[in-house]
Amino acid sequence: MNTPSELKYTKDHEWIKIEGNVATIGITDFAQGELGDIVYVDIDTVDDDLEGGAVFGSVEAVKTVSDLFLPVAGKVIEFNSELEAQPELLNTDPYGNGWIIKLELADGADHSELLTAEEYQAIIG
Repeated sequence: MNTPSELKYTKDHEWIKIEGNVATIGITDFAQGELGDIVYVDIDTVDDDLEGGAVFGSVEAVKTVSDLFLPVAGKVIEFNSELEAQPELLNTDPYGNGWIIKLELADGADHSELLTAEEYQAIIG
């Protein structure tokens, strides 16, 4: 299972990469494997200010629809538009071209619940 050490993770199987006050967020390799073939990504929260833990969209796979949860508070500033035509990027490149959103972090956003790669690996086995 691929879990890059430079990223942080959530118990809900999202990853986050924080650079300054902007974070890139996607789903983990484990999550895409559990979901199966992803056919649609629904994000309607661009320009919205959301609390950590809020639902920011959903991913539709052949067998299920799964909500996406924001790891930290902030404003959704960008959706990866490549996913509109190629949702399968979440399956083939979840940590690269399959990123989902970019988030402008809220002042004082709490990062304490984020997991290291090792902590996340322990959860997923």
